[in-house]
Amino acid sequence: MMKLRVLWLSFLAYAFAAASVSADESIVNSKHDLSSRGPGPIRAVNETQVCIFCHTPHNASPQTALWNRVNPRVYYRIYDSSTTDARIDQPYGPSKMCLSCHDGSMALGEVLSLPATHPIVMTARTIPPGTSDLTNDLSDDHPIGFKYDRALSNADRQIRPPQVVTKELPLGVHGGLHCTTCHDPHNNQLGNFLRISDQMSIICVSCHDMQGWELSTHATSRKRTTGRSVDPQERLTYGNVRDNGCASCHKIHSALQRERLLRFQREEDNCLNCHSGAVAGFNIAADIRKRSAHRVDRFRGIHDPTEYPFTMRRHVECADCHNPHAVYHNPFGAVRGTLGQTVKGPLMHVSGVTISGREIEDARLQYEVCFKCHADGLARPRDPLDRQITQTNTRLEFQPSNPSFHPVAGPRRNYDVVSLISPLRVGSIITCTDCHNSDNARSAGGSGANGPHGSIYEPLLVDNYDTDDFTSESAQAYALCYRCHSRESILGDESFSRHRRHIVDIRTPCSVCHDAHGVYRGQGTAINHSNLINFDLSVVSPADTPEGRVLEFEDTGRYEGTCTMVCHGFTHIRFPYSNTSRGAAKTANQRSLRRGGFR
Repeated sequence: MMKLRVLWLSFLAYAFAAASVSADESIVNSKHDLSSRGPGPIRAVNETQVCIFCHTPHNASPQTALWNRVNPRVYYRIYDSSTTDARIDQPYGPSKMCLSCHDGSMALGEVLSLPATHPIVMTARTIPPGTSDLTNDLSDDHPIGFKYDRALSNADRQIRPPQVVTKELPLGVHGGLHCTTCHDPHNNQLGNFLRISDQMSIICVSCHDMQGWELSTHATSRKRTTGRSVDPQERLTYGNVRDNGCASCHKIHSALQRERLLRFQREEDNCLNCHSGAVAGFNIAADIRKRSAHRVDRFRGIHDPTEYPFTMRRHVECADCHNPHAVYHNPFGAVRGTLGQTVKGPLMHVSGVTISGREIEDARLQYEVCFKCHADGLARPRDPLDRQITQTNTRLEFQPSNPSFHPVAGPRRNYDVVSLISPLRVGSIITCTDCHNSDNARSAGGSGANGPHGSIYEPLLVDNYDTDDFTSESAQAYALCYRCHSRESILGDESFSRHRRHIVDIRTPCSVCHDAHGVYRGQGTAINHSNLINFDLSVVSPADTPEGRVLEFEDTGRYEGTCTMVCHGFTHIRFPYSNTSRGAAKTANQRSLRRGGFR
């Protein structure tokens, strides 16, 4: 009994001492002050005691702090995620004490020190619906009721070892993480009864060690968050991206997207609420609604961070290409022809698939990110053209051992290519985004965001590329090709003696003969498919020869070859071109160029 009296006196001393300090530093005058003198709309009608709602010197529950309430006998729906390594159990210990009010199931005035028939009369019987009412569904709240130990941090590289976590965030018995790890119910000096400030996510990064976060844009940007477009009325605690930190995208309690506690139910809205020109500098939301785009707004509930790229269902979400914890600004993007394949700021620490077909957690090269969807996956897009050789696996098309390929995964030593525009040269490497990019990307000379978000040119091309037969040649018709290949050289027949004849006179588009990605070595040969030759069967058909019906290109040497086919009604039977005809044609076309033969 003496011990109980001493404890009760300690509580009274605490209460009196609290009156002499700032109200924020004490339960007195905080939201937890439910006495009749409390500051909030939820309070007792007559009861003036402050501590009685949680503590009592007599008839207490047999647990720490002389608990004055019955713990709820409620089964909770607990947090679940495909990426968590913790074993999350039902709440226990201090968490159940908090939930005796905050799950909304028990009367606030129901205390053990008073008869059940005479509870404390309150202005509201239970905690009202709202942010403080967690209900019995805790799946949309930060998980509690799990053991935070070294085994967990070993299993999850994004969790700090418990021994380095500040002592200001105390764990419970046996290392249990509870509500009281982050919240001190007796001190509201920092708001929301937090033990550590949430400004710049200090409380979050005390436990969470997200790779790349410290230097990321989302951790350092001072952009104002007042213009968020999805829900402009939603009030964040602080005024800029840096100070809000994790809270810009995540909610610790009552998150609309339960798994990973995202603020908005639609995954892309967590990105586009800022990346619509409202906060971030570029309007990605407008880009993704262009004629050809990565339409992240068309998919729901498919993407998962643990998905296997070779069997996943077809979809695209922002997080397929971007790691929001590690992105940082890339002002210009890769410079053409300078081995600019390594991942840049917006693609940092994203998973990928290597040129050999191996899944990796951290892509090193830009194309490895693209290969997750555009390589071995079952749901990769189909080729819009009817090719002689059909292949939609870009990983196979770009193999450096292929008969021919655009040099994305490795350099191509083809000295037949004489039309390259500086700084490109034989042996240069290009990137996927040299061709597939937003039509207004800064790296392509525009004023918009870099990256293949959306374009007015299909299929998500940075510039126009006509593939319709009988297209009239112009700088605009084949603008994509002419970004790297000199129009003057092509129409001057420097590499193929009849380029001008085909492109200008007969109006045959580049795509009828050339496959922009490449020809896989398992389907084509260096003799028949060099120089990206892979005919469009909607224009070209086999020719009748003594050996049967044949559709074939044959490379017979540098700048030399033959064609056997029917094209535009003309039959070619080993129709040749050679250095001699190339030289004559080149001379004739140079005269034409001097006379202004094309523009």
